[in-house]
Amino acid sequence: MAKGNQRIAIVAGEPSGDRLGAGLIRALRRRHPDLEFSGIGGPDMDAAGCRLLYPMERIGVIGLDGLWGKLRDILAIRRDLARRWRRNPPAAFVGVDVPDFNLGLEAKLRSGGIPCVHYVSPTVWAWRGYRIRRIRRAVDHMLALFPFEAEYYRRCGIPVTCVGHPMADEIRAPDPASARRALGLPDGGLVLALLPGSRRSEVCRLAEPILLAARRLARQHPEARFVLPFAGPEAREAFEREAGDTGDLPILLLDGRSRLALEAADVAVLASGTASLEAALLQVPHVVVYRLSPFSYWLMRRMRLVDHFAMPNHLLPTPLVPELIQHDANPRNIVESVCAYLQNPDRMRDIKAAFADIQTALHRDADRMAAEVVSGLMKRP
Repeated sequence: MAKGNQRIAIVAGEPSGDRLGAGLIRALRRRHPDLEFSGIGGPDMDAAGCRLLYPMERIGVIGLDGLWGKLRDILAIRRDLARRWRRNPPAAFVGVDVPDFNLGLEAKLRSGGIPCVHYVSPTVWAWRGYRIRRIRRAVDHMLALFPFEAEYYRRCGIPVTCVGHPMADEIRAPDPASARRALGLPDGGLVLALLPGSRRSEVCRLAEPILLAARRLARQHPEARFVLPFAGPEAREAFEREAGDTGDLPILLLDGRSRLALEAADVAVLASGTASLEAALLQVPHVVVYRLSPFSYWLMRRMRLVDHFAMPNHLLPTPLVPELIQHDANPRNIVESVCAYLQNPDRMRDIKAAFADIQTALHRDADRMAAEVVSGLMKRP
């Protein structure tokens, strides 16, 4: 095993964090070829060379309803990691998102003299603003993906760097025609992408209204084709259980390849989260839908500080992306929102131009910038 000054400890708890962590690992390896990495992540971090102590599914939850059944296991894992790394300190710790897990771990590690970087700002600017005190105690440096987040942390006196978003570095000029050919879709005609989420709980709540909306849209637009990519086997199983047989609906079901599905689409219907930003970077007009358990939604409404959920709406001067949350996420509203796009080509053109501005603002070489910050904080022998 490598000594502490040759190791980075890193924890991610969901697919988007797994991708961010993998990019950071590769960028750090280019600067420090002898570095070793261990922690929690998924297939991308595993492929990048991180030794996984636990699979990220053990700590990934959504809402309070997903937490109760896993809380004891999650706390035991966090205690184990804190003991392990305080006993044999790494050169630095990087917590990638999952703040409810990572901030507590970071506080324990930082009190033991381990430099701690948190990658992806917790949304204290949006809800649960009291967490800023906890963040100040837990982290040496915050890596923010968006410029307005960095300004917030500077006002709060927390060291921060806006690194931009890796997706903006990856996505350049969208090519819908090539994407359609790659998926075997016709060059002409209407293509709608459906993304009901990456977690089982998201898919279970959104599969039925999204599919019912697709059937109504198919009746209104007989030439339409639908593409539905699944984040993984669990998501596909949940969808098939909730939605049943897709019947004669002209729909292409994909394992993965969500970016290709979005790039091929004229309009998308998707779960709130990273997919909304990805659609914006691909210049795809979209409708955001989301449902939580009644208690999680009640609590979120009481504690939120902003009016919007979709990240593009926070990045644009004027919110342009329709958001259908909780009871509003029903088939009728979904159909009306999609048709509002299709019936207004000028609006489609304007929103694509606004999305192109987002891509320009977030293209900053995030992996390299994040690696520079972590490298500068690493404890040296």
